[in-house]
Parts: sequence; C-alpha cells; structure tokens
Amino acid sequence: MSSETTQQESQPSPPKQTEWNAEEVARIRKECKRESFWYRALPLSLGSMLVTQGLVSKGVFSASPRFGALPKMAIAGVLGFAIGTMSYIRECQKKFEKMGIAPFAPQKKRHCHHTCKECETKLGSNEKQGSNPSAS
Repeated sequence: MSSETTQQESQPSPPKQTEWNAEEVARIRKECKRESFWYRALPLSLGSMLVTQGLVSKGVFSASPRFGALPKMAIAGVLGFAIGTMSYIRECQKKFEKMGIAPFAPQKKRHCHHTCKECETKLGSNEKQGSNPSAS
C-alpha cells in the first residue's frame, strides 16, 4: 500500500498542466491573430489598395476594360494582407518564448548560429557514432 501511495505522490498531474498550457496557448494565438489583423494586415492591405488605385488613376497601371481597377486592387489587397500577416510572425514568436514555449525554434540548442570548427567536429563525430550524443 505504501508503494501505491509513493507512486501516486511522485506522479505529477499532467492533465492540469496541459490544460493550463493549452488555454494559455489558445489565448496567445487568439491575441496574435487579432493584433496581426488590426496592426499589420488590414493597414497594409488598405494602403496597398489605395496606392494601386492611385497608380491606376494616374495611368501608371492600366485599368481593365471590363472590370476597371478592381482586379488590380483586389490582388494588391490580398498581397498586402498576406505580407502584413506574415510580418507579425516574429512578434508572436516573442510572446510564445516569453511564456516558455518555443514553437518555431529547433528542438536542440546549437552552440553557434554559424558553422564553426567545433560544431563541425562534434557534428561529424555524432554522425559517425550514430544517434548517441558525445559525452564531452
């Protein structure tokens, strides 16, 4: 009976931790979507559409005989929206990293960002030994 009690006490309750993390992750994702829309995607989309309309009216771009400036403005709006959304990715990464989650980071920390002699040597020795990491 004491071994059962010890096993129960030593095991943490992962569902509670997972639920908290899932709620926190969902909150941050929602916040990132809202902020990327209002602060980057919408302004860039509207701005690119306005610039495109101006260029069409000045004659730099030619208007479609059937649809006018609408197709070019739609393309500019979609591209502006996509670029604006993508430009906010780094801000969302920072929010996740602040929480302790690095969803876009590599699984293992590297010694350096660039290839150096020490990293090449360790990488080469690890590949020769298989998947076992070196003890040094």
